Amino acid sequence: MRVLEDDLQRLIAANAPDTAEFRAVCSRCLRLFEKAKDQIIQDAAVQKDGSHVLSTPLRLDADERFTGRGVTIAFLDSGFYPHVDLTTPRNRIIGYRDLLKADGDLGSLFQPDVASWHGMMTSVVAAGNGSLSNGFYRGLAPESDVVLIKLARTGRITDQNILDGLEWVLANRDRHRIRVVNISAGGDDEQHYLTDPLSQAVERCTAAGITVVCAVGNAGHLPNHPVVPPASAPSAIAVGGLDDKNSMNRAKRGMYRSSYGPTVDGLQKPEVIAPSIWVPAPILPNTPTAQQASFLERLDKSADPELHQIVRDHPGVDAELDAALDRPIHSLRQIITLKLRQENVITKHYKYVDGTSFSAPIVSSLVAQMIEANP
Repeated sequence: MRVLEDDLQRLIAANAPDTAEFRAVCSRCLRLFEKAKDQIIQDAAVQKDGSHVLSTPLRLDADERFTGRGVTIAFLDSGFYPHVDLTTPRNRIIGYRDLLKADGDLGSLFQPDVASWHGMMTSVVAAGNGSLSNGFYRGLAPESDVVLIKLARTGRITDQNILDGLEWVLANRDRHRIRVVNISAGGDDEQHYLTDPLSQAVERCTAAGITVVCAVGNAGHLPNHPVVPPASAPSAIAVGGLDDKNSMNRAKRGMYRSSYGPTVDGLQKPEVIAPSIWVPAPILPNTPTAQQASFLERLDKSADPELHQIVRDHPGVDAELDAALDRPIHSLRQIITLKLRQENVITKHYKYVDGTSFSAPIVSSLVAQMIEANP
């Protein structure tokens, strides 16, 4: 019987405690845990004290021979930001269109508003190279090109917004070699696909050789758990959610509160599920959220005698910590730990997010891998 290294045994025990002293771990799972151990050692600053969040390639045991090279993914969303995980060392944003402006206005890409975080996260979850984590929090298609299509400024995205985005993709698919469209947004109401213009646009995209991947929605807890366009279109790959409990132990996996069919046309949806919680995603730079994450990370890494002075030197960043200045060190440390968890902070650059909005880009990146492997 193979004798395992102590650190590998500890990793298996933390993620698969029911393996009866590792005798029930198959050879494939051992390779997966060994790969996880190597990545943890490679980036010890990200994986700290067992409080890590798994990367997407790691949790899915991704085939890293394929990176989406030569494949373009288009993203339809409420706003975007040119995150460094997409722009370095090579700028892979090969197209941008703001449908709210007649000329497209590339400048708005560099002027994020409150809606920019969502599209930034979806695009980086799929195609980011993890440059701010030494490659650890990368997507499955870190060498794919991306086209970003801004549908709305803030608030709800309508059926018409999404339809306009798909029409733009169809008109520009050859120019940008678009093979995949990710739509992490839903329309207004349930519709019959034969008479719904948005569903018909999805069908036209598919007929043109474009794979349309849609978030199915997060309404699984509602009595009617509706699936709306574009996810309800027959040829759309509707993506539901999986909760893997941030563990590589498959026995722990459960379902996320995804919407599900049948649709009004009797179609079963979603077609596939992917991780929809504990998904690593970038924090929008130069925002209060980024400032707070950087502050909390600094406090978490600081020695106990430094904590009170650091909080005093940064008034207004976090009101709760400001009010806790008279508390003892152990109490202040507890507040910092709790806030890191409440705010889902992984590092000052990344947090973990949830929703089928982030399941969909994982599937889009997997489709890009498949197209790279079989053009």
